[in-house]
Formats: sequence, structure tokens, C-alpha cells
Amino acid sequence: MFVPDQYRAADNRPLVELIRSFPLATLVSHAEGTLFATHVPVLLAADADAGRDVPEPADLTILGHLDRRNPHRAALAAGGPCLLTFTGPHSYVSPAHYGRETAAPTWNFTAVHVHGRLTPLDGAEDTRHVVRSTALLYERRFGAGWDTTGSLDYFEQLLPGVSAFRVDVSTVEGMFKLGQEQPGYARQGVVAAFTSPGAPPHQRAVAELMRRFAPDSPDDGGPGCPVRAPAKPEPATRGER
Repeated sequence: MFVPDQYRAADNRPLVELIRSFPLATLVSHAEGTLFATHVPVLLAADADAGRDVPEPADLTILGHLDRRNPHRAALAAGGPCLLTFTGPHSYVSPAHYGRETAAPTWNFTAVHVHGRLTPLDGAEDTRHVVRSTALLYERRFGAGWDTTGSLDYFEQLLPGVSAFRVDVSTVEGMFKLGQEQPGYARQGVVAAFTSPGAPPHQRAVAELMRRFAPDSPDDGGPGCPVRAPAKPEPATRGER
């Protein structure tokens, strides 16, 4: 993924946060001259096992599952390299919010790309662990208090139709394009518009991230800005095992 320096996060935590907050990934792989792409909910293996903090993307292992009837599953039967993409809050930005006559529209967005090697997990116990961990984790984070107790037998009925997998991560890149290229007054105009009464939730989410990532001052970048321009940007790489 091409990431201009001004859109890179100063540390790796925002990349992990985005994966955790927007875990519906697009799983992409190539086999027999064909590109496959499947939208799948995934989770960090550490969240499934102990919920411990994982500040470094280089230490990530990702778990997921897909329908066995999906042709993509057959293409993944031998494992191999894959790409997982995650998309966070995003919105069209009108030049009308900039407070100047000469401007061009743009799109503010956040995204993370994860490259790694996929390994199928076809054992019943592994599949059960991935499916139950996914349901329990996201019910806790995003759900409405559903009690899984009465559905355990139903889960067992579903398992034969599910194929689980593990991705051992090699590189992670994130792009947080949130108006860093604009002067302070233009960013402030966008934030004001995106937080005005009646603004849709996705624009409010973008405004919150703009406050966090975009410089506070049009002159010096503002105090505490969590975005930097590294002299030689490199993707995080998995440590030796």
C-alpha cells in the first residue's frame, strides 16, 4: 500500500486499534491464475486466548473462518500468502468546508493492510475454538448481551460447514488520511461540519480521528500530534520465532 509520510502513524498502536474496532476484513489471495476475495470477520489470536494487549503488529497472529462451500476455501486448502485489508471510518470531504475559494474535494479515510501466510485449521477442535471465540468476543464488544449457553449444540451443527484458518503476519501498513495536508483552518472547518447537528455517524467518527491524528496548528503541527513523517518508512515485520 502506498502511504505518503504524512499519513503514517507514529507508532503501531493505531493499526492494532483499527483491526480490533473494524474486524470485518477482506481476505485476498491468488491461486491458479485467479484472484479471490472474501469478506470475513477475524480476530487477533491473543484476544481469543487471553485478551492481552498486543502493541506490535509484528507480533500478530490472526484467526478467521469461512464457509466450506466458498470456492475461495478450496483455493486456500494448501495455505500460502494472503492479504487482509481493514477499513475504518471514511467520508467524502467537500471543499465548501475549507473556507477558501480554490480547493479540490478529497476523501478522508483510515485503512490497514496485513500481509501474511495463511494456514488452514481443519481440525474440529481448532474450528470450534475459532468460531466460538469469534462469537463470544464480538458479542461482548458489539452485541446486546446474548447468552450463548442455549446455542452451543447449534454451534456444533454448524461446524462441519465451516473452515477455520490462521494468518501468521509478516507485514502491517496503515494509512490515516485525515487532512494532514490541509492548513489548520481548513481542517477545523471540516471538523465543525462533520460534528454539526444532523451530521451522520460516519462523519462524526472521521472528525474524532481528525482531532487525534491531524496537526492542531497550521504552522508547527501542534502539540502532541501522533502522526510523524519517518525519514525512511518501513512496514512492521514479524520478529524471528
